[in-house]
This record gives sequence, structure tokens and C-alpha cells, in this order.
Amino acid sequence: MALRLPPYQPLPPPPAGEAGLLEVPLAQLRPTQLCVGMAEIRSRQIDFAKDTPEQRRQYLRKKPTPLVRSASGEFWIVDRHHRLRGLMELDPQATCFGYVALQLAVSERHQVLEELHSRGWLYLYDGRGLGPLPATALPDQLTGTQDDPYRSLIWKLKREGVVAAAPLIPFHEFRWGAWLRSRQLPPFGSDRLDAALPAARALARSAAASHLAGWQGLRRS
Repeated sequence: MALRLPPYQPLPPPPAGEAGLLEVPLAQLRPTQLCVGMAEIRSRQIDFAKDTPEQRRQYLRKKPTPLVRSASGEFWIVDRHHRLRGLMELDPQATCFGYVALQLAVSERHQVLEELHSRGWLYLYDGRGLGPLPATALPDQLTGTQDDPYRSLIWKLKREGVVAAAPLIPFHEFRWGAWLRSRQLPPFGSDRLDAALPAARALARSAAASHLAGWQGLRRS
């Protein structure tokens, strides 16, 4: 299985220093993907729960979110979906720090989504890997994103060092997840990854996966 994603433009890096950062309520951010991996979100919530509100703000300031701003001032988030959804569930009034990666001259939602799609900044597959769906299927808020267990599985493999990060490739983990979907794995879910991990590790290290960015081969973590 291969994702039929359009060519993508890389995201511009955040500005040097904090002069160009905006503080935006999480409830105002519109997602650009249909799915998340709930295992990663739960892990991030454990980390956030250990911090004070000020510690959270300091952390988010160091990890600014790339934003697309429409002509009417609405914001679309083009990265950090897991981190910010995890925080939003803990604190619906929370804010994040972001920078404008793209300022659009259009304001209608369908026009904004067309601009994002043309840049390869939308992920339009559902939690079962079906798609691409119309961009209108995207939820209005981060908390409306679906769970994709394969996204959770790849998150776990990345934490173990089986799959390497590839931050310049949009939806890198989903590309890996789509490939694993085409293989045979035991039944699993985002809340019970252990059943699938041995087979997933072996597959991710196999030569059959060597075409995927982040392939580590037989290297052990």
C-alpha cells in the first residue's frame, strides 16, 4: 500500500529568537490531518501532567508550531498535532506559541484548503487508512482527529530507535504506517501495541522496508 500524497513543499523554519512568535489558544487551531496516534498523545499527557503551567509555556515556546494564517485571521496547524491535542485535552484553555509559516490572501475555508493541498500540507486518510477523503472531512478542532493505531505503532518504533525521524518529510510516520498496513500483523490497538510490536520491528528492519525514509536496517537500538 502506498499513500497517494502530492509533492510537498518543506515548511520554513521558525524565526530566530522569539520576536516572531504568536501566542494562540489551542481551541482556535484547525488541524490539517484527519488522524493521530493516541498512544503518543497519552504519553505526552503524562509528561505534561508533571509540569506546572509555566513549565509547559516555556517548553512550548521552545517548540513553536508552524501555522498557516488566512486573510481573515484563522489559523491552521501544520505540525505538532499530537503534542497540542494532548495538552488541549488536559487544559482546554491552554495556548501555544507559533510562527506564521504561510500567510494566505484568501479567507474562505475551501480556498485555504486548496492552498494547503497544493503544497502537500494535508493528510486526508482516516483512522483505517482509507482515502484520500475530501478536505472538508477535516475536523474543526484538534480534539476531533481520529485514532490511527498504525500511527501509534510507528511512534513506538521511533521511540525504540527502530525507525529514524525524518522531520522534513510531511506525514513521515503515516507513510510508514501505510506500508505496515499492507503486511500481516496480529490484532492490536493504540492501547495495546505489544501484540504487534515483535512483527512490526522485524518488518521495519527488513530489506523490504529499505525504500522508506528513516529505515535503519538490522541496527539494534
